[in-house]
Amino acid sequence: MNMTHYMSLLTDNQPWNLILFMAIPVIFAETITVTEFIILFTKNLKGPLRAFNRVCSILAGLYFTGIFLYLLFTAFIPLTANGEWHTWVDVLAVSSYLSGVIFLLPLALLDLGLIARKHSDEKKLKLHFILISGFLVVAHIAMIFGMVNPEIMGSMGSMNH
Repeated sequence: MNMTHYMSLLTDNQPWNLILFMAIPVIFAETITVTEFIILFTKNLKGPLRAFNRVCSILAGLYFTGIFLYLLFTAFIPLTANGEWHTWVDVLAVSSYLSGVIFLLPLALLDLGLIARKHSDEKKLKLHFILISGFLVVAHIAMIFGMVNPEIMGSMGSMNH
């Protein structure tokens, strides 16, 4: 079966690429989401769980920004410049994955106190929840379209494996 560059990235160099590009960001996002729900339901905006949530958010945002920069220059730009995309599904999968930086970087900046400084704790928590939710949406879009065989969407011409 032919695959998108997203899926190819995850299957190459097993298990390291899967861990570095999928497991770590998703585990961070799920941890942030679960702790966020607990914080929202208990309305405990201070304390060790919120501190853990903040640390995870900062680490996730900085880590994913590193992934974004790495893949932007080693994959996205070269694939675009050389016309090597495997149909629109491939572009959508990789672009969705990389767009996660739009949500995780501001999440880190929020918890570092670099943005939304004058917002109330409740407003910050709402923004926090929106950002982590946005990341989960684009990550799932990337996963779904990344698993599609791009050949069913049209001709792939000369595809390098």
